[in-house]
Amino acid sequence: MAGGVKKPVNIFKLKDLGEPSAIFNWRLWFAVISFGLLGAARGIDEGLISGAFNSKDFQATIDYDSYSTVEQADIKGNVAAMVQIGSVGGALFSFIICDRIGRIWATRLLCIVWAVGIIIFMTAHGSLGAIYAGRFIAGLGVGQTPVVGPVYIAEIAPASIRGLCTCIFTGFVYLGIVLAYFTNYGSEVNIGDTTHARWMVPTSLHLMFATIIFVLSFFQYESPRFLVKQGRVDEAVTNMSRIRHLPEHDQYIMHEIAMIRNSHQEEQEATMGAGKLGIFKELLLVPGNLYRLYLSIMVQFLSQWSGAGSITLYAPDFFSLLGVTGKTESLLASAVFGIVKLIASIICALFLVDVIGRKRSLLIGIALQCIAMLYIAGFLTANPRMGVDDSFVLPDKDIPASRAAIGMIYVSGFGWALGWNSMQYLLTAEMFPLRIRALATSISMTLHFGNQYGNSRAVPNMLLATDSGGISPKGTFWFFAAMTIIGGAWVWFSVPETSGRTLESMDRLFALPWYKIGLHGNKDADVLDDAAEAANEKATQAHTQEVEDRREDKA
Repeated sequence: MAGGVKKPVNIFKLKDLGEPSAIFNWRLWFAVISFGLLGAARGIDEGLISGAFNSKDFQATIDYDSYSTVEQADIKGNVAAMVQIGSVGGALFSFIICDRIGRIWATRLLCIVWAVGIIIFMTAHGSLGAIYAGRFIAGLGVGQTPVVGPVYIAEIAPASIRGLCTCIFTGFVYLGIVLAYFTNYGSEVNIGDTTHARWMVPTSLHLMFATIIFVLSFFQYESPRFLVKQGRVDEAVTNMSRIRHLPEHDQYIMHEIAMIRNSHQEEQEATMGAGKLGIFKELLLVPGNLYRLYLSIMVQFLSQWSGAGSITLYAPDFFSLLGVTGKTESLLASAVFGIVKLIASIICALFLVDVIGRKRSLLIGIALQCIAMLYIAGFLTANPRMGVDDSFVLPDKDIPASRAAIGMIYVSGFGWALGWNSMQYLLTAEMFPLRIRALATSISMTLHFGNQYGNSRAVPNMLLATDSGGISPKGTFWFFAAMTIIGGAWVWFSVPETSGRTLESMDRLFALPWYKIGLHGNKDADVLDDAAEAANEKATQAHTQEVEDRREDKA
């Protein structure tokens, strides 16, 4: 198929799909990195807000000390979670924007909205309402990033390294977290805690990244799959040729475009064409698509309530809870925590998702996270006054156990980065057919931010003592442990392996009976691939002839 081009040897692939070496070129990686940077939007906010909120100047700006303990927990939860609630709206409408104006212009638009919200937040001058509004508007932009970024990357990435490419988005989430944590730490040490600069300097990271992504978008090519969906086949061929670094008439380009067109035509025929409600009917009434939607919904629910996301958001508070003394020390511990998660995401991208597969990587991550949550829950059960009674002093004999609990925070972050946090983007971006991909990803990310909002808003109150309306720190971690165990069991029975499959071949996997998909899906679907390949070859020949006819007409 590649016309005699030497096949690459790649240790980062689960299996060799016969792809020519030219497609793994600098244009591909430049595009992947440019859109992967969108992941930093969430990472920066999750890493910044807790440290910024805990600065004395920010608290003085909103007269934080004048509120009761419960009111303070409510305000802290609201300020932290307002980006998430805004992101619900951003994710909900992103599919309309993505499918109307394309992946490139959607990126530019979200960068503008994101930056405007941050500017309002930074210039709120102590008005709690303006602070809420600014973070909500920023969320409208941030909420579009996990739809636009992973969808574009999945649509341009070769099948053999699609997992690696999509996980680069996740890696930038953690790069954003690391930069945010260390900026908070550096500002605390070098600027001090009593000036506006203490929290405004770290917050400016938002504006820096929004500007960089906006500028880089002008050097990228629109997704060929989006162009095929819009009926702009010639532009799709041109862009695919540029991204793949192969001539437009190369057999590989012809075959890839033909598969996309054939798959899109089959989707249209299966749903009697378009129509305003056509894609909704296709998503909800086609059994294979409904199962995919079920998977994406459960992934978002179980991942967010496993607790690791809230630990990222409130890392300084959790480290203080387990025995790290001093604000500077807890910020430094949080920064190291960010590095651990970044390293884990790199390991996941390079050596797991496309080498041992998505499902195994996810189960390994969940297992690590479960061990960590159970240990921390047991430690807090043995020391129930920690985090509840300010006068409590940990006995010397329990200090080693406290240090181990702190270490388990790092283990949970490592497991989260290997498992849930990588897969919640990757699986959603690669499972769905072209016609409904943006819609399905939008719904999934809406649920992502909805659950993240509920979790981030609830955790400050959950950590309160039971007489203050919470369930106490130990109860919170027992809850996280239980959700992690349930999540592991669900993944084992329900989630199929999707490594090495083209986006167009996913339909054959989800055409199987629902009870076979999770445990035996990939193996059984391989039987159907041979028959489909014959149809794709016919489509390739037809597309090649069509291109030749157009070239002759132009001549």
